[in-house]
Amino acid sequence: MKKNKPELRDAIVDTAVALAERSSWEAVRLFDVATELNISLDDIRLYFREKEDLVDAWFDRADGQMLKAAETVEFLSLSSRERLRHLIMTWLDALVAHRKVTRQMIGAKLEPGHLHIQIPAIMRISRTVQWMREAAQRDATFLRRALEETALTTIYLATFTYWMQDTSENSQRTRDFLEHKLLVAESLDHRIYGVPRKETATDYAEQSVSAPETSTKPQPSSLTEPIAPETHAKSG
Repeated sequence: MKKNKPELRDAIVDTAVALAERSSWEAVRLFDVATELNISLDDIRLYFREKEDLVDAWFDRADGQMLKAAETVEFLSLSSRERLRHLIMTWLDALVAHRKVTRQMIGAKLEPGHLHIQIPAIMRISRTVQWMREAAQRDATFLRRALEETALTTIYLATFTYWMQDTSENSQRTRDFLEHKLLVAESLDHRIYGVPRKETATDYAEQSVSAPETSTKPQPSSLTEPIAPETHAKSG
């Protein structure tokens, strides 16, 4: 029985990755994928314009897993740094079963003379980072937003690069590497913007006894400050 559209699309990607595991990503040809699935090249063309589109579909899966991880109650209880760590590692864990092929996909994009591949790849990185910010419910604007995006992009790419060569169990070295980078980012953020004051039950008790002489203007949340679950501010 012929697969429906979503199933066939996923099957094309799965088959291409499986063929790459047997040889290499460079050696994968779309006509081999068609033969394996007993479909035509035109069937593949309905979903993918070229082989490179399969790479985007592969990373789209990681984006999807990352966003699903942000839907849990447990995730919403995490601090901002913990959210970012969880999102990045969930993205990487979605690819871990085929780490070698993923590394080969990236290598193919970096080959000299492939500007038509590399420019869209930069846009794809930006798109993933934007989804990370949305999932973590980051709400900074203007210059602070730009700094956050730059920092997060740098951390994401550095961690991805480290992960591609990591052979430790459960990618533990990558997890430690990422945690260190996020802690450094948190420290720098606090130096620039200060540590936001956190209200406690004691604060409320004190306020009930005597009203403050002056009001304190709320400050925008830092890159790694916890965000309340009920916050739904529009991302910058």
